[in-house]
Amino acid sequence: MLLVDDILLFPATSLLWIFRELSKAVQQEMADEAENITHQLSELYMMLETGRITETEFDSREATLLDRLDELQAEREMLGEADEGDEVEPDFEDGAAVD
Repeated sequence: MLLVDDILLFPATSLLWIFRELSKAVQQEMADEAENITHQLSELYMMLETGRITETEFDSREATLLDRLDELQAEREMLGEADEGDEVEPDFEDGAAVD
């Protein structure tokens, strides 16, 4: 009976696995973008300290980067709230376990 259940539920469990992998990829991309923005901010601070850019230019570029970082944080919180509401799904039994 367990084999029949696995065969019948395979399409649904496969779709769940695909959606989880997509979610992980999106979260990783968001983390990479946040890291990139943080790096750009540190470079911006160094440029200001060495006098390569003016205070006005610094303020403008910093505001843009910080706004994008805030947007990423809001998106991450929104995704986090959606993930908390998900039910725990059983792992695959064939060795392709999902978190």
